[in-house]
Amino acid sequence: MTNLETASRPTTARDSSELLIDVSGLRKQFKGGKEVLRGVDLEVPRGTVLGLSGKNGAGKTTLIKCILGLLKPTSGTATLLGDNAWDLSAEAKERLGYVPQVVTLYPWMKLRHLLAYTAAFYRNWNADLARQLVQRWEIPLEEGVATLSVGQQQRLSIVLSLAYEPQLLILDEPAASLDPVARREFLSEVLNIANQPNRTVVFSTHITSDIERVADTVAILKEGTIVFHGELGELKDSVKRLHVSAAAPLPGNFAVPGALSMRIDGSHAMVAARDVTPEVISELCNLWKADVQIEDLSLEDIFLEMHQP
Repeated sequence: MTNLETASRPTTARDSSELLIDVSGLRKQFKGGKEVLRGVDLEVPRGTVLGLSGKNGAGKTTLIKCILGLLKPTSGTATLLGDNAWDLSAEAKERLGYVPQVVTLYPWMKLRHLLAYTAAFYRNWNADLARQLVQRWEIPLEEGVATLSVGQQQRLSIVLSLAYEPQLLILDEPAASLDPVARREFLSEVLNIANQPNRTVVFSTHITSDIERVADTVAILKEGTIVFHGELGELKDSVKRLHVSAAAPLPGNFAVPGALSMRIDGSHAMVAARDVTPEVISELCNLWKADVQIEDLSLEDIFLEMHQP
Protein backbone atom coordinates (compact mmCIF):
# COMPACT_ATOMS: atom_id res chain seq x y z
CA MET A 1 0.00 0.00 0.00
CA THR A 2 1.22 3.49 -0.79
CA ASN A 3 2.33 5.54 2.22
CA LEU A 4 0.39 8.78 1.88
CA GLU A 5 2.84 10.70 4.00
CA THR A 6 5.68 10.09 1.53
CA ALA A 7 3.93 9.34 -1.76
CA SER A 8 4.49 11.81 -4.55
CA ARG A 9 1.75 12.97 -6.86
CA PRO A 10 1.44 11.26 -10.23
CA THR A 11 4.13 12.11 -12.75
CA THR A 12 2.40 10.63 -15.79
CA ALA A 13 3.11 12.62 -18.93
CA ARG A 14 0.21 14.87 -19.87
CA ASP A 15 -1.23 14.77 -23.39
CA SER A 16 -2.87 18.16 -23.75
CA SER A 17 -4.02 17.28 -27.27
CA GLU A 18 -6.57 14.78 -25.93
CA LEU A 19 -9.19 16.18 -23.61
CA LEU A 20 -11.18 13.53 -21.76
CA ILE A 21 -13.48 16.24 -20.42
CA ASP A 22 -14.23 19.42 -22.37
CA VAL A 23 -16.85 21.77 -20.93
CA SER A 24 -17.64 25.09 -22.57
CA GLY A 25 -20.09 27.79 -21.47
CA LEU A 26 -22.06 25.30 -19.37
CA ARG A 27 -25.15 26.67 -17.66
CA LYS A 28 -27.75 24.82 -15.63
CA GLN A 29 -30.91 26.28 -14.21
CA PHE A 30 -33.49 24.06 -12.60
CA LYS A 31 -37.14 24.76 -13.33
CA GLY A 32 -38.39 27.46 -11.03
CA GLY A 33 -35.00 27.70 -9.34
CA LYS A 34 -31.80 29.70 -9.49
CA GLU A 35 -29.06 29.22 -12.03
CA VAL A 36 -26.67 26.73 -10.39
CA LEU A 37 -23.99 26.77 -13.10
CA ARG A 38 -23.24 30.09 -14.75
CA GLY A 39 -21.01 29.57 -17.77
CA VAL A 40 -18.50 26.94 -16.64
CA ASP A 41 -15.44 26.24 -18.81
CA LEU A 42 -13.30 23.24 -17.87
CA GLU A 43 -10.76 21.12 -19.72
CA VAL A 44 -9.31 17.90 -18.29
CA PRO A 45 -6.51 16.30 -20.36
CA ARG A 46 -5.59 12.64 -20.21
CA GLY A 47 -3.37 11.80 -17.22
CA THR A 48 -4.66 14.60 -14.99
CA VAL A 49 -5.65 14.18 -11.35
CA LEU A 50 -8.03 17.08 -10.84
CA GLY A 51 -9.32 18.14 -7.45
CA LEU A 52 -12.68 19.89 -7.83
CA SER A 53 -13.30 22.00 -4.76
CA GLY A 54 -15.96 24.41 -3.56
CA LYS A 55 -18.32 25.07 -0.70
CA ASN A 56 -21.47 23.01 -0.28
CA GLY A 57 -23.98 24.41 -2.75
CA ALA A 58 -21.33 25.76 -5.13
CA GLY A 59 -22.56 23.44 -7.90
CA LYS A 60 -19.96 20.63 -7.82
CA THR A 61 -22.46 17.75 -7.98
CA THR A 62 -24.55 19.51 -10.63
CA LEU A 63 -21.43 20.06 -12.75
CA ILE A 64 -20.40 16.41 -12.41
CA LYS A 65 -23.88 15.19 -13.37
CA CYS A 66 -23.88 17.43 -16.45
CA ILE A 67 -20.43 16.11 -17.41
CA LEU A 68 -21.69 12.53 -17.01
CA GLY A 69 -24.88 13.14 -18.97
CA LEU A 70 -27.08 12.56 -15.93
CA LEU A 71 -28.41 16.12 -16.16
CA LYS A 72 -29.05 18.04 -19.36
CA PRO A 73 -27.47 21.51 -19.31
CA THR A 74 -29.62 24.55 -19.96
CA SER A 75 -27.00 25.75 -22.44
CA GLY A 76 -23.37 25.17 -23.32
CA THR A 77 -21.63 21.91 -24.16
CA ALA A 78 -20.07 19.00 -22.30
CA THR A 79 -17.92 16.39 -24.07
CA LEU A 80 -16.81 13.25 -22.25
CA LEU A 81 -14.30 10.76 -23.69
CA GLY A 82 -14.91 12.27 -27.12
CA ASP A 83 -18.70 11.86 -26.96
CA ASN A 84 -21.45 14.35 -26.30
CA ALA A 85 -22.12 13.81 -22.60
CA TRP A 86 -25.86 13.57 -23.21
CA ASP A 87 -25.36 10.74 -25.73
CA LEU A 88 -22.52 8.54 -24.44
CA SER A 89 -21.63 5.42 -26.40
CA ALA A 90 -21.36 1.99 -24.78
CA GLU A 91 -17.60 2.13 -25.37
CA ALA A 92 -17.29 5.43 -23.50
CA LYS A 93 -19.34 4.10 -20.58
CA GLU A 94 -17.04 1.08 -20.30
CA ARG A 95 -14.04 3.44 -19.93
CA LEU A 96 -15.77 5.51 -17.26
CA GLY A 97 -15.97 4.98 -13.51
CA TYR A 98 -18.24 7.02 -11.24
CA VAL A 99 -18.73 7.07 -7.48
CA PRO A 100 -21.67 9.34 -6.54
CA GLN A 101 -22.07 11.32 -3.37
CA VAL A 102 -25.23 9.36 -2.50
CA VAL A 103 -24.89 5.65 -3.19
CA THR A 104 -27.85 3.73 -4.63
CA LEU A 105 -27.43 -0.06 -4.77
CA TYR A 106 -29.74 -3.07 -5.06
CA PRO A 107 -30.93 -3.63 -1.48
CA TRP A 108 -32.27 -7.17 -2.10
CA MET A 109 -28.92 -8.55 -3.29
CA LYS A 110 -26.12 -10.16 -1.33
CA LEU A 111 -22.83 -8.38 -1.81
CA ARG A 112 -21.27 -11.42 -3.48
CA HIS A 113 -24.07 -11.49 -6.05
CA LEU A 114 -23.82 -7.75 -6.66
CA LEU A 115 -20.11 -8.01 -7.40
CA ALA A 116 -20.69 -10.87 -9.85
CA TYR A 117 -23.61 -9.03 -11.47
CA THR A 118 -21.54 -5.87 -11.98
CA ALA A 119 -18.51 -7.81 -13.24
CA ALA A 120 -20.61 -9.29 -16.06
CA PHE A 121 -20.91 -5.84 -17.68
CA TYR A 122 -17.17 -5.19 -17.98
CA ARG A 123 -14.61 -6.98 -20.13
CA ASN A 124 -11.79 -5.44 -18.08
CA TRP A 125 -13.08 -6.54 -14.69
CA ASN A 126 -10.07 -7.23 -12.41
CA ALA A 127 -11.26 -9.97 -10.07
CA ASP A 128 -7.98 -9.96 -8.14
CA LEU A 129 -8.23 -6.22 -7.46
CA ALA A 130 -11.86 -6.57 -6.38
CA ARG A 131 -10.94 -9.42 -4.02
CA GLN A 132 -8.03 -7.45 -2.53
CA LEU A 133 -10.22 -4.39 -1.87
CA VAL A 134 -13.02 -6.50 -0.39
CA GLN A 135 -10.59 -8.17 2.02
CA ARG A 136 -8.75 -4.96 2.90
CA TRP A 137 -11.94 -3.07 3.65
CA GLU A 138 -13.59 -6.04 5.40
CA ILE A 139 -16.68 -6.01 3.19
CA PRO A 140 -19.01 -8.85 4.30
CA LEU A 141 -19.79 -10.62 1.01
CA GLU A 142 -22.42 -12.93 2.49
CA GLU A 143 -24.52 -10.08 3.88
CA GLY A 144 -27.26 -8.24 2.04
CA VAL A 145 -26.82 -4.72 0.69
CA ALA A 146 -29.75 -3.52 2.83
CA THR A 147 -27.87 -4.42 6.04
CA LEU A 148 -24.84 -2.22 5.27
CA SER A 149 -24.06 1.02 7.01
CA VAL A 150 -23.69 4.20 4.94
CA GLY A 151 -19.90 3.91 5.17
CA GLN A 152 -19.95 0.26 4.06
CA GLN A 153 -22.15 1.12 1.09
CA GLN A 154 -19.68 3.85 0.14
CA ARG A 155 -16.80 1.37 0.29
CA LEU A 156 -18.71 -1.13 -1.83
CA SER A 157 -19.55 1.54 -4.41
CA ILE A 158 -15.85 2.43 -4.63
CA VAL A 159 -14.90 -1.23 -5.15
CA LEU A 160 -17.48 -1.56 -7.94
CA SER A 161 -16.01 1.48 -9.70
CA LEU A 162 -12.33 0.61 -9.25
CA ALA A 163 -12.45 -3.09 -10.13
CA TYR A 164 -12.79 -2.65 -13.90
CA GLU A 165 -9.92 -0.12 -13.90
CA PRO A 166 -11.61 2.71 -15.81
CA GLN A 167 -9.52 5.14 -17.84
CA LEU A 168 -11.50 8.05 -16.39
CA LEU A 169 -12.62 7.93 -12.76
CA ILE A 170 -15.01 10.60 -11.47
CA LEU A 171 -15.53 10.75 -7.71
CA ASP A 172 -18.13 12.98 -6.05
CA GLU A 173 -17.33 13.37 -2.33
CA PRO A 174 -16.41 9.66 -2.25
CA ALA A 175 -14.82 9.68 1.20
CA ALA A 176 -17.51 11.67 2.98
CA SER A 177 -18.93 8.63 4.80
CA LEU A 178 -15.65 6.81 5.41
CA ASP A 179 -13.86 6.64 8.73
CA PRO A 180 -10.30 8.06 8.83
CA VAL A 181 -8.61 4.67 8.27
CA ALA A 182 -10.85 3.76 5.34
CA ARG A 183 -10.41 7.23 3.83
CA ARG A 184 -6.64 6.90 3.97
CA GLU A 185 -6.79 3.48 2.30
CA PHE A 186 -9.15 4.82 -0.35
CA LEU A 187 -6.85 7.76 -1.15
CA SER A 188 -4.00 5.29 -1.44
CA GLU A 189 -5.96 3.38 -4.09
CA VAL A 190 -6.66 6.64 -5.94
CA LEU A 191 -2.92 7.31 -6.00
CA ASN A 192 -2.27 3.81 -7.29
CA ILE A 193 -4.74 4.36 -10.12
CA ALA A 194 -3.40 7.80 -10.95
CA ASN A 195 0.17 6.54 -11.20
CA GLN A 196 -0.81 4.08 -13.94
CA PRO A 197 -0.34 5.23 -17.56
CA ASN A 198 -3.20 7.12 -19.21
CA ARG A 199 -5.36 7.16 -16.10
CA THR A 200 -7.37 10.31 -15.32
CA VAL A 201 -9.15 11.15 -12.07
CA VAL A 202 -11.61 13.91 -11.19
CA PHE A 203 -12.00 14.11 -7.42
CA SER A 204 -14.69 16.38 -6.00
CA THR A 205 -14.41 17.20 -2.31
CA HIS A 206 -14.45 20.05 0.17
CA ILE A 207 -11.72 18.31 2.22
CA THR A 208 -8.65 20.27 1.16
CA SER A 209 -6.17 17.86 2.76
CA ASP A 210 -7.48 15.07 0.49
CA ILE A 211 -6.91 17.25 -2.58
CA GLU A 212 -3.35 18.00 -1.47
CA ARG A 213 -2.65 14.27 -1.11
CA VAL A 214 -3.86 13.12 -4.52
CA ALA A 215 -4.32 16.03 -6.95
CA ASP A 216 -1.85 17.73 -9.26
CA THR A 217 -4.35 20.28 -10.59
CA VAL A 218 -7.28 21.98 -8.91
CA ALA A 219 -10.45 23.73 -10.02
CA ILE A 220 -12.32 25.90 -7.53
CA LEU A 221 -16.03 26.38 -8.11
CA LYS A 222 -17.67 29.41 -6.51
CA GLU A 223 -21.32 30.36 -6.99
CA GLY A 224 -21.56 28.41 -10.23
CA THR A 225 -18.36 29.57 -11.91
CA ILE A 226 -14.75 28.36 -11.98
CA VAL A 227 -12.67 31.01 -10.19
CA PHE A 228 -9.38 29.11 -10.50
CA HIS A 229 -8.18 26.21 -12.62
CA GLY A 230 -4.51 25.29 -12.72
CA GLU A 231 -1.73 23.37 -11.07
CA LEU A 232 -1.84 22.97 -7.32
CA GLY A 233 1.57 24.61 -6.94
CA GLU A 234 0.43 27.53 -9.10
CA LEU A 235 -2.54 28.11 -6.80
CA LYS A 236 -0.33 28.11 -3.72
CA ASP A 237 2.05 30.54 -5.40
CA SER A 238 -0.74 32.85 -6.52
CA VAL A 239 -2.40 33.54 -3.14
CA LYS A 240 -0.39 35.07 -0.30
CA ARG A 241 -1.09 36.86 2.95
CA LEU A 242 0.60 40.24 3.36
CA HIS A 243 1.39 41.75 6.74
CA VAL A 244 1.75 45.49 6.19
CA SER A 245 3.25 47.73 8.90
CA ALA A 246 3.08 51.39 7.85
CA ALA A 247 4.70 54.49 9.35
CA ALA A 248 1.28 56.07 10.01
CA PRO A 249 -2.32 54.87 10.42
CA LEU A 250 -3.70 53.48 7.18
CA PRO A 251 -6.73 55.25 5.68
CA GLY A 252 -10.09 53.66 4.97
CA ASN A 253 -9.38 53.68 1.24
CA PHE A 254 -6.21 51.59 1.65
CA ALA A 255 -6.23 49.03 -1.16
CA VAL A 256 -4.10 46.21 -2.53
CA PRO A 257 -4.55 44.90 -6.10
CA GLY A 258 -6.07 41.43 -6.14
CA ALA A 259 -7.15 41.59 -2.49
CA LEU A 260 -9.45 38.77 -1.38
CA SER A 261 -9.81 39.93 2.21
CA MET A 262 -8.41 42.75 4.32
CA ARG A 263 -8.25 43.67 7.99
CA ILE A 264 -6.88 47.07 9.05
CA ASP A 265 -5.87 47.94 12.59
CA GLY A 266 -4.33 51.39 12.79
CA SER A 267 -1.02 51.32 10.93
CA HIS A 268 -1.14 47.58 10.42
CA ALA A 269 -3.02 45.61 7.77
CA MET A 270 -3.39 41.90 7.05
CA VAL A 271 -4.32 41.26 3.42
CA ALA A 272 -4.91 38.04 1.51
CA ALA A 273 -4.33 38.73 -2.19
CA ARG A 274 -3.95 36.96 -5.52
CA ASP A 275 -1.09 37.43 -7.97
CA VAL A 276 1.06 39.61 -5.74
CA THR A 277 3.98 40.89 -7.82
CA PRO A 278 7.26 42.47 -6.67
CA GLU A 279 5.96 45.72 -8.15
CA VAL A 280 2.91 45.62 -5.87
CA ILE A 281 5.13 45.05 -2.82
CA SER A 282 7.45 47.88 -3.85
CA GLU A 283 4.53 50.26 -4.34
CA LEU A 284 3.11 49.44 -0.90
CA CYS A 285 6.49 50.02 0.70
CA ASN A 286 7.06 53.34 -1.04
CA LEU A 287 3.52 54.75 -0.86
CA TRP A 288 2.90 53.97 2.82
CA LYS A 289 6.51 53.86 4.05
CA ALA A 290 5.70 50.35 5.13
CA ASP A 291 7.38 47.07 5.88
CA VAL A 292 5.65 44.19 4.09
CA GLN A 293 6.02 40.56 5.15
CA ILE A 294 4.73 37.79 2.86
CA GLU A 295 3.16 34.66 4.34
CA ASP A 296 2.58 31.40 2.48
CA LEU A 297 -0.85 29.86 2.98
CA SER A 298 -2.10 26.30 3.24
CA LEU A 299 -4.63 25.07 0.69
CA GLU A 300 -7.33 25.25 3.36
CA ASP A 301 -6.50 28.91 4.08
CA ILE A 302 -6.53 29.68 0.35
CA PHE A 303 -9.89 27.95 -0.02
CA LEU A 304 -11.33 30.05 2.82
CA GLU A 305 -9.92 33.29 1.45
CA MET A 306 -11.21 32.65 -2.06
CA HIS A 307 -14.69 32.08 -0.67
CA GLN A 308 -14.89 35.38 1.13
CA PRO A 309 -18.19 37.13 0.27
